Amino acid sequence: MPYLTAASAIRNMIAEYTQAPTLWIDTEVADYNSKNPRLSLIQVLDDPDDMSGDRVFLLDVLNQDDLVADFIQQFMLNPNIEKVFHNASYDVKFLGSKKAKNITCTLEIAKTIPYYLLQVPNYQLKTLASVLCNFHHIDKQEQTSDWGQRPLTEEQIDYAYLDCIYLAQVHKRLLELQTEANPEPETENLIALNARYIQIEEQWKLLNSEFAHLQERIKKAMQAQNVSETSSFKLTAYERKTVKTQFLELAKLVQTQELNLDFPITLTQKLQKDLGKNLEQLSVEIDTSNAWRLTPKSQEINPENE
Repeated sequence: MPYLTAASAIRNMIAEYTQAPTLWIDTEVADYNSKNPRLSLIQVLDDPDDMSGDRVFLLDVLNQDDLVADFIQQFMLNPNIEKVFHNASYDVKFLGSKKAKNITCTLEIAKTIPYYLLQVPNYQLKTLASVLCNFHHIDKQEQTSDWGQRPLTEEQIDYAYLDCIYLAQVHKRLLELQTEANPEPETENLIALNARYIQIEEQWKLLNSEFAHLQERIKKAMQAQNVSETSSFKLTAYERKTVKTQFLELAKLVQTQELNLDFPITLTQKLQKDLGKNLEQLSVEIDTSNAWRLTPKSQEINPENE
C-alpha cells in the first residue's frame, strides 16, 4: 500500500505502469459537494489477485495539476490500457473526460446482468463486494470525510486502498456472471428458458403496471402540489413542437425557390397503397432485412385466473 506524495515518486510509478494491460482505478475528491471539487487521491492497482494491498498505489495529487495531466496523458488517453472504474462517469470527469479511452465500468456491467444471477438491492460497490466476494464489515464512512485535509488519517488511507481491492474482485466476479448470463445460443436449454419465462411473466406484468401507474401518480401529485423535486425524482416541464406542412405547398416552394431537396423518402404502407400502380413510375430502392419477433403463444385459460 505505497502512499506516494512526492512528485518524483508519482512520476516513477506512472512510468512503471505504462505497459500494464489493465489498471483498476479509484479516486477520492475534496469538496465534492461544492462548485469546485478537487481531485485528492488517485488509487491504482495493477494486479487483480493482490488481496494485501501491496500493489495498490495511492497517488496524492491534491493541487498538483501537472501530475494529474501526466496521469491522464500516460494512462487515460492510452487505448492499449484498460481502465476499470466503478461508476466510471464520475471519476473520468476528473481524468480526461470524453478524451479517455478504453474505459470499463463495473457499475454498467452489473446493470446488464439479470436479477436471478445478481440478486442485489443496489449496485453500490460496497453491496457488490459484500454479495459477490464475501467482503464483510465494509465501512464506507470515510467516503464523505474531508479529503482536502492533510495529513490524511490512517482510516482514510485504509479506506482508499481497500476500494481498489474491492473493485478488482468485483470486476472479476462480474465478468464470470456476464459469461454465465450469455451462454452460446446453440447450447441453450430452450425447455428451461421457456419454463422460467412463464414462471416470471405474470409477476412482471403486475409489477410493470404498478411501476407505470406509480410514475403517473407521482407526476400528477408533484404538478398539483407545485413540487419540482423529491428525494427520488425531478419534475421538468418541456415543450414538444412538431412542424407540419402540406406536401403540395412544399413542392411549389421547391420549384419557385430552386431548393435542393433531393433525398430519399420512406414510403409507408399507407402511401404505397395510395400510390397504387403509380408507384411503378417511381425510381425506388428497396432495402430488405430480416427481423425476428418473439410472440408468446396463446395459453389455455387458467380457472384460477378467471
